[in-house]
Amino acid sequence: MLCADMVDVQWKDKSGKIRKGVANLEDISLSGACLQFDQPIPLQTDLRINYPKGELMGKVRYCVYREIGYFLGVEFEPGCHWSQQQFKPQHMLDPRRLVLRTVNRISKLAN
Repeated sequence: MLCADMVDVQWKDKSGKIRKGVANLEDISLSGACLQFDQPIPLQTDLRINYPKGELMGKVRYCVYREIGYFLGVEFEPGCHWSQQQFKPQHMLDPRRLVLRTVNRISKLAN
C-alpha cells in the first residue's frame, strides 16, 4: 500500500545508544515498510516503528539516498505483521484499486 504518514522510529547506534527520529512512511505491506528519513541507518539495524496504538519491529534491509533523503527498507520481524485494523496511515492508496479503476474507465470508453 502506498501511503504517507509520519511515524516515530527508534534504534540503537553502533555504540549502543538509543536514537530516535521521525520518518515519513512511504509504503507498507504485511511484511515490511519503506521509510523516508533524514539520515542513513546501517543495514541489519533493528528498528522500531511506533504508531499511536502500538509498534512494528524490523530490520533495515536497504538504505539508499535519493534526492530528498534516505529511503529505508524495513523487513518486519517474524510474527510481526501490519494490519489496517491496528494502524491505518493518514493517506493510503492501494495500487491494485487504482489499476482496476483505470481498466474500468477504459472499458467504459471502449463501449
